[in-house]
Amino acid sequence: MSEAAFEEVSVLSSIYCREGEFQLIQQAAQDGLMVQINSTVGGQRGLDVSLLFHLHPRYPSCPPAISVSSTGLSRTQCHNIRQKLLDQAAALPPEPMVHQLVEGLQVTEKGRGAEEEVKEREEEEQWTAVLSLDHIRSRNRYISLLRRWSQQLQLNGTILLGRSILVILQGARPNIKEFCRLLKTVKVDVDSSGKKCKERMMKVLIESPSSPSCGHGLQGFVEKSYESLAELSAAFQEINMTELYQQILPSLSD
Repeated sequence: MSEAAFEEVSVLSSIYCREGEFQLIQQAAQDGLMVQINSTVGGQRGLDVSLLFHLHPRYPSCPPAISVSSTGLSRTQCHNIRQKLLDQAAALPPEPMVHQLVEGLQVTEKGRGAEEEVKEREEEEQWTAVLSLDHIRSRNRYISLLRRWSQQLQLNGTILLGRSILVILQGARPNIKEFCRLLKTVKVDVDSSGKKCKERMMKVLIESPSSPSCGHGLQGFVEKSYESLAELSAAFQEINMTELYQQILPSLSD
């Protein structure tokens, strides 16, 4: 398998990080990788659709094989979605494409009108995510990139620098996912030898719809340092995210 395929699977596991959203089904040198992504699409009622991607050993030089299943769609509808995704895959350049194909599912499900309805709802609804970063060596470059992405994606955020490096983000869920994708695919830092490297160890600690009071005071992209858990707790309290802090605390103790 190519390095690009393994890297894409790592990125996908970060993007589709909610329970039951992503699963690595198979990993074999001869047969390649097989991943399953479960997505909810459609209009008001929503439809659960399961996408199975078989990444051949030569992927992404050749497009993936795709299977589509759903309890809410007929066999013919699933077949039509699969064929449209296969056609799209064949037309794309030979580079990692699974995330792009999953996004394309919104277009195939009940036409562009349903896609726009889902997209508008997601963009109107505010989500909050807390990310954990492995390390920051080139501090100015790293944080400058994070600040630029948050502005481009219309996200408010805070980076908390201490024993654990945390990034709190708030905004439209698709934009938060794009922020995570950039973290995994762009060389944001340097390794111990000084070579530019990607943030391969980023983890999403929590991602959920924001409550009305959550994140009050979270504006722009702010950099803060802390020296103790008490100071970290106070930083979350300042932006009315005490409950969120309690939820991620066990992860910080690992």
